[in-house]
Amino acid sequence: MKNLNYGIIGNCRSAALISDTGNIEWCCLPEFDSSSIFAKLLDEKIGGSFDIICDESYTITQKYLENTSILVTTFSNGVDAFEINDFMPRYFKENGHYMIPPEIIRYFKKISGIPKFKIKYDPQLEYASGTTLDFVKDDHIISLSDSDKFDSLFLYSSFNLDAIKHSETIELTSDGYVLLAYNEKILIPTLAKINLEFERTKSYWLGWADKNTEYKKFNKEILRSAITLKLLSYQKTGAVLAAATTSLPETIGEVRNWDYRFCWIRDASMVVKVITELGHKKMARNYLQFIVDLVPDKDEKLQIMYGINKEKRLTEETLDHLSGYMGSKPVRIGNAAYSQRQNDIYGILMDVIHQQLDKFSNDIENGEELWNITKGIVWVVSNHWQEPDKGIWEFRTEDRHFTFSKILCWTAIDRAIKVAKILGKKNNVAKWEPLAQTIKEDIINNAWNENVQAFTQSYGSNDLDASVLLMESYGFIEALDPKFVATVKAIERDLSNDGLLYRYKNQDDFGLPSSSFTICTFWFINSLYKIGETKKAEKLFKKLLSYSNHLGLFSEDIDFETKRLLGNFPQAYSHLALIETAINLSNITEEEAVIGAMKN
Repeated sequence: MKNLNYGIIGNCRSAALISDTGNIEWCCLPEFDSSSIFAKLLDEKIGGSFDIICDESYTITQKYLENTSILVTTFSNGVDAFEINDFMPRYFKENGHYMIPPEIIRYFKKISGIPKFKIKYDPQLEYASGTTLDFVKDDHIISLSDSDKFDSLFLYSSFNLDAIKHSETIELTSDGYVLLAYNEKILIPTLAKINLEFERTKSYWLGWADKNTEYKKFNKEILRSAITLKLLSYQKTGAVLAAATTSLPETIGEVRNWDYRFCWIRDASMVVKVITELGHKKMARNYLQFIVDLVPDKDEKLQIMYGINKEKRLTEETLDHLSGYMGSKPVRIGNAAYSQRQNDIYGILMDVIHQQLDKFSNDIENGEELWNITKGIVWVVSNHWQEPDKGIWEFRTEDRHFTFSKILCWTAIDRAIKVAKILGKKNNVAKWEPLAQTIKEDIINNAWNENVQAFTQSYGSNDLDASVLLMESYGFIEALDPKFVATVKAIERDLSNDGLLYRYKNQDDFGLPSSSFTICTFWFINSLYKIGETKKAEKLFKKLLSYSNHLGLFSEDIDFETKRLLGNFPQAYSHLALIETAINLSNITEEEAVIGAMKN
């Protein structure tokens, strides 16, 4: 059974996925949303990859170099052994800027004996849309696309270039390297230079990890998730990606395959909020500047998502020549959902703006712009909160009055009021408070279903939805309010499947979902913790952690029966929720644990 047993490496410009056998099977250069140079992930036959081939006597193990994003794959037959340290360079330059070239370094380190391996180097540029031609030059291999769009890739190595091109056996008698570069190098790399890039990158990540807040429990899981979220941030603009991949299906053989290499306002704002809690203020600043740059006009409505370079049109198309992950077609690039209206984004963005102004009010560089955005958000919400929308799950057909969207409209006004108080804008507070109360009363009157004994997915509906669990987290309702407790219990009865949650069970545009949306299970565990069922929450959390891949990484979805990872990978949504849940559960006191045990 194939699983998403990949590690991610990156440098906040692009990323690559490396299999548990050391093969690069997904990478786009020069940036996250560029066309792929390796896409075996989406087509086993023609996608292209960079494989390391050893005979069957070798055992392969893999781990991250502690507190870094450097991935170490070890090959050993008991006598001959070596390891590959895979990374994309990232470090500070003397001028204060980051060095983040569009490059992958594979640093081969000899451990013992004389290891032997072959390299199968098969780049397929431009999503493998045409033929890629490889030519051995004096000091590099150049790969050129033979398609409508020109592209090129350069390989430099301490190993014999002809041996690489023809997959001949290489004996590792000393350390060596392979460097893949999108741009031709002016200075030819040396092993000493590669080692320097390794040490600089290692030092950067150790320094970044050292800033992470320490908790009583789960620090290892929190830090790995934090590094993963950092790898999904884009240095140039401050955007945060939903995932590093496109078209990994929610269910094998079905068509729920989307491109996630974009910045969703919802996902990114949630990421920034949790990353700030961990102590990484700079990432939050960069993201807020991204938002400021996106909204130059005071009356401009936010889109739900943007390109990482602030693109506002994300035209969706299919790549019909690719067979898809395990045959799951179509493969899509672009995302037509950018034009949808989802009213929840305003509340989620206002929540992170309030957090930043509350924590760093004396250290916010763009406070006036954020105040303008706050007023603009209030204007949009006040004029549109009563309208239906597509909702958090991006239903592509009818609009509805989704409860989560309404709650986040209330959140937008509530946080705007708090921001106004911080800034001393008393007139705005007085003007906005009645609106917040009106929205809240509307939700209480229309979203609560007396027959179901829960807040339901949308007004007048009998269907349950895991997103409603966030109503407590955003401060809409108290954790021990009988209606919230009843909602948690109802969702557990209706949406839980062996501890994993459906997003919802009602039919959507593509039929009944058959996999669990990972973040929903984290939300459920958090809700159990909030209502005092701490022992059950911790048990389910540890069980959910066991479903991660061998490196502690999560995708978007988990198959109910097999527990295999599905959907785009690694998923920012999943890892931010993991961090939030781990922080909450690490704060359980002995008294709470005793009470939780009694309740269970």
